[in-house]
Amino acid sequence: MTFRFIPVVASLAFLSAQPAIADVLLIDAINQEPINSEEGLPRPSRGMTMNQVKQRFGDPATEYPWVGQPPITRWDYSNYSVFFEHQYVLTSVIHH
Repeated sequence: MTFRFIPVVASLAFLSAQPAIADVLLIDAINQEPINSEEGLPRPSRGMTMNQVKQRFGDPATEYPWVGQPPITRWDYSNYSVFFEHQYVLTSVIHH
């Protein structure tokens, strides 16, 4: 019966001798996106209306119809997307 466990023990010893391989997720890189400033990528900020966004940033490349309740609308510009609840900006997200 001990002969049955020898291959298992040998394979476990072999696996433990292998170096661990893992990917590193750099969370700090997420927080380094450009901000709404002259130095960063100017984009709509929370609370702006759809009309204000169009006046300041122009017409979006794509306007998606609203979905859900409350209605959420998405507008795509070349470098970012803007999400609205009713007619107010919730957030803008930079494309990667």
